[in-house]
Amino acid sequence: MSFSVFALVPVFNRLHHTKAMLECLRAQKTEAKLVIVIINDGSTDGTAEYLAEQPDLVELKGDGTLFWGGAMERGLQHTLPLWSKGDYILFLNNDTSFPPGYVEALVRSSRENGGAAVGSMIHDESAQPPLVSIGARVDVARMRVTDIIDELSATERADPAAFYFPDALSGRGTLFPVSVFGQHGTLVPKLLPHYFADYELSMRFRRAGVRLVVSREGFVVSPPVYGNSTEGMSLWQRYFSIRSSRNLRHTLTFFCLVGTPMQRLTAPLRLLAKAIWQGLRR
Repeated sequence: MSFSVFALVPVFNRLHHTKAMLECLRAQKTEAKLVIVIINDGSTDGTAEYLAEQPDLVELKGDGTLFWGGAMERGLQHTLPLWSKGDYILFLNNDTSFPPGYVEALVRSSRENGGAAVGSMIHDESAQPPLVSIGARVDVARMRVTDIIDELSATERADPAAFYFPDALSGRGTLFPVSVFGQHGTLVPKLLPHYFADYELSMRFRRAGVRLVVSREGFVVSPPVYGNSTEGMSLWQRYFSIRSSRNLRHTLTFFCLVGTPMQRLTAPLRLLAKAIWQGLRR
């Protein structure tokens, strides 16, 4: 049966990462038709000129205000009319690399787990063992996100199981059957323009009965510092910048969206208590 995998990749500058990631996509050995969609959110480093010369991809343009959630939603809305039953959507970041069997491993894992959404383990090639992240554990009551890897012994970190079942999936390499978007909606960038957008989406799917899986065979290699680092930010930027994983408004919005009615009601007070507690511990 023929099917397509639509790879959606948001980019903002860092052209060297985009070039390397595209070579990984082009090297994939898969039975799927791979459709590459790059959402260029106002890059100023020659990314637009480079993408214009690539005949095997589609470039969608933003003005620098899309951020991750808006860029991925733009990609979803662009490709939605092209989807057919049995197709997949692949969320990727441009600062990832992966082996030639990566896409095929994710598709196989989805099928083996009943049409699951499948995330990627994250490796750091400079670390030993290289595995640095598996998937999110989300404690809504405590407003805390941890990683499954924290639960593992040193032995299991070096030799992980074939599958793990997280509470949420990261956008750094996650494959979704297209049917889940038609049934349960897409991203909400007006509420979550950047951080937590991927977690909210996958948790919404999970609450609707979609299985979330992370596959050992489907892994990406990322830089040592990725994702939620706030190093170098001022105090104001750390808690109010759209680009900060600690943005108070987006943190509150996320936990309200994924919580019970009672948890939504108490979320502001719980977030305030958490912020005070973290301040006292410093």
